[in-house]
Amino acid sequence: MSETGNGVELREEQAVELEETGGVEEKDDASEASKEESSEAGQDAQDEDPSSSTAPAYEEKVASDRTNRFEYLLKQTEVFAHFIQPAAQKTPTSPLKMKPGRPRVKKDEKQNLLSVGDNRHRRTEQEEDEELLSESSKTTNVCTRFDESPSFVKGGTMRDYQVRGLNWLISLYENGINGILADEMGLGKTLQTISLLGYMKHYRSIPGPHMVLVPKSTLYNWMNEFKRWVPSLKAVCLIGDREQRNALIRDVLLPGEWDVCVTSYEMLIIEKAVFKKFNWRYLVIDEAHRIKNEKSKLSEIVREFKTTNRLLLTGTPLQNNLHELWALLNFLLPTIFKSCTTFEQWFNAPFAMTGEKVDLNEEETILIIRRLHKVLRPFLLRRLKKEVESQLPEKVEYVIKCDMSALQRVLYRHMQAKGVLLTDGS
Repeated sequence: MSETGNGVELREEQAVELEETGGVEEKDDASEASKEESSEAGQDAQDEDPSSSTAPAYEEKVASDRTNRFEYLLKQTEVFAHFIQPAAQKTPTSPLKMKPGRPRVKKDEKQNLLSVGDNRHRRTEQEEDEELLSESSKTTNVCTRFDESPSFVKGGTMRDYQVRGLNWLISLYENGINGILADEMGLGKTLQTISLLGYMKHYRSIPGPHMVLVPKSTLYNWMNEFKRWVPSLKAVCLIGDREQRNALIRDVLLPGEWDVCVTSYEMLIIEKAVFKKFNWRYLVIDEAHRIKNEKSKLSEIVREFKTTNRLLLTGTPLQNNLHELWALLNFLLPTIFKSCTTFEQWFNAPFAMTGEKVDLNEEETILIIRRLHKVLRPFLLRRLKKEVESQLPEKVEYVIKCDMSALQRVLYRHMQAKGVLLTDGS
């Protein structure tokens, strides 16, 4: 019988006893016994289900923690967007009237501005004001913008949208932010990237070392593009068998007489021990979808490298895949997502002490994907051909006729004569 039923029987028994005894003391004793039994029953119920009384509050806290974690990210990206967006919107300043910009302030210098020194209290207020003004002037970055193709680009003239892309990449660098250049195929991501590295050498006096990680099939195209557009950059290509690689590493890489190292994903995995010896200024990864799987060997290795800046190149838009978006965020913003290797670990971090795992339903997953897209938006630049088609050259069609091979000619003539194609069984 239910707990309510037991209570009814108890009250009936008490009524019978009261009628028989007619005493007030028995009534009081029965009432106290009833309270004790009810209290014990309630305590037993709480022992069996400890979350019964706190479930609504706990669920509300979980939902609040989820929201707060993403709201924090969105606020951070609004700050980043404040610095990045003007590069693509404002009219650039002519590079002909500007001097090369100063290198960025070092990390420890920035930290000094944010913290108060131990001897600060021994200085006068005027001295403190003068020091703050002096430090502020040191941290003012000289923002270099171009309104035309830079002079160090020799192989041709960059188009307007490519110059805007270069300005956007420069803004990322000046603000210490990593990014994704996701222009549609054919719009010149290679040229914009090479021009950025040229800017680093000619305007920031930082020739390298830079690494450009590309598919094996595009290695030589990248090398040719370096020679064509910015020949002042000394690019080396690490490829070949073990003997060839060892000679290149010994004679070229380790001495450091180069600016950019171009290599493939496979070579990176094979020679990771050598690459880890360098402190890379820029790590550029072409076909960035190769690191969208955070558990892949390539993805794990590139995260171990010492890099100052990271740039991803891709011709495909962001997918609605939670793990892929997480992998990109983890690579671009390692300071925010530094303690976890998977999305689940990060999202469930507030609940790790209780050993619980918060599963997402379909609606929550879609919401999070949309928010992650918003998180990535300040770090991503994507233009389509239809948006810049007025700046693209006219298409030229070429008709190239090729002779048939001997086998193709025999098959073709047999088809003409017999009307049947020759097969192995004929």
